[in-house]
Amino acid sequence: MKEFNFKLSGMVCDGCEKRVKNALKNIENVVEVEADHNTGSVTLKYNDKIDVELVKETIEDIGFEYLGE
Repeated sequence: MKEFNFKLSGMVCDGCEKRVKNALKNIENVVEVEADHNTGSVTLKYNDKIDVELVKETIEDIGFEYLGE
């Protein structure tokens, strides 16, 4: 299993973490999502490969800003 770590802005509570996790779990090959609103960090655990552009779009579609790795 591989990991992709990145930061985002806009997560301020547990509810935000849940929205991020639920949205990113729907991306193909994503197995697990960890999000921490205190640090703004997200870790995706995935098989094979993921579409990073789709990750960015998904984050922006739910109202957060992708800040990069």
